Amino acid sequence: MSEPLLQVQDLRVHFPTEDGIVRAVDGVSYTVERGKVLGIVGESGSGKSVSSLTVMGLTRSGSARIAGSVRFEGRELLELDTEAMRRIRGNDIAMIFQDPLSSLHPFYKIGRQLVEAIRVHHHDVSRKEAHDRSVEALRLVGIPDPARRVNSYPHEFSGGMRQRAMIAIALVNEPKVLIADEPTTALDVTVQAQILELLAQLKEELGMAIIIITHDLGVVAQTADEIAVMYAGRIVEQAPTLDLFAAPEHPYTWGLLRSIPRLDSPREIALEPIPGRPPSLIKLPTGCSFHPRCAFVREAHRKVDPTLEPLPESPNHRVACLLDVSVRRRAWNELRAGATPSQANAQLSEPAGAGRGSAE
Repeated sequence: MSEPLLQVQDLRVHFPTEDGIVRAVDGVSYTVERGKVLGIVGESGSGKSVSSLTVMGLTRSGSARIAGSVRFEGRELLELDTEAMRRIRGNDIAMIFQDPLSSLHPFYKIGRQLVEAIRVHHHDVSRKEAHDRSVEALRLVGIPDPARRVNSYPHEFSGGMRQRAMIAIALVNEPKVLIADEPTTALDVTVQAQILELLAQLKEELGMAIIIITHDLGVVAQTADEIAVMYAGRIVEQAPTLDLFAAPEHPYTWGLLRSIPRLDSPREIALEPIPGRPPSLIKLPTGCSFHPRCAFVREAHRKVDPTLEPLPESPNHRVACLLDVSVRRRAWNELRAGATPSQANAQLSEPAGAGRGSAE
């Protein structure tokens, strides 16, 4: 088999602070094939953006401690110097940043920012040719009258158009990997659908790989081929999209799915947010990092840190959970039937010698 286009292995990004070491990314591994879409989901502070910024070489600083491996087309990116990384960033690997209003320079017209993105990597391209390519890039992302709007400032664009302009800047050099960090944040559902449809269309036309970062599983339901669920700097579940939605295995994934409105759910069933808040990345809980918020916690979960392991019958579906597979599936069936997490937990038989413990 050919080598994956992008391969991240045991990536760790730690930031020393006066209060302690922030373990922003703590052993993340994934691969992205050509023409495929990986969705990375999780709450704010789970390490999604930091892991991708590290792939782009944007977390390098005197204080950041980066370990592991990031290989692009077989080339180790973490070993490249700043200048070599700059030649790859924006050309072979591009990123749509989370906030287009702050990412676009307010003093320069959209066209100038597009021209700069082209000429910094292609010195032989004339300014006129770069301008023409900029207009074509705006047309490609669906901005009306691109020949005129290329001379607009960012504040003259709506939120959806600024997002499209950011996509145009990221795509203008036809990268092999596109990282989209919360590409639909603060957009209404209609524009969200348009942006996601646009990314899917461009993936087919350009044949690139895409990593979509979001907190909403619903955003990646129709676009991602595989989903990695992150919590407290780690991946706690990773599976093909259909498998993850049909049979999720981790209680955190259950919580994310239960927070999404469903048309096929009875009206009387209320959405239940995940209780509590994500842990401090400076002082993580002992054992499973999710155990203080988990309704299915057992005493062993407070002491043993689970590793990401494949399911016996599905090696492409991996989960980091100490609950037995049969117990997890019974719990998910109870939740799908309308039970609350505490009600589902009450239906489960206790393993021999285990205490139930508290979810708090």
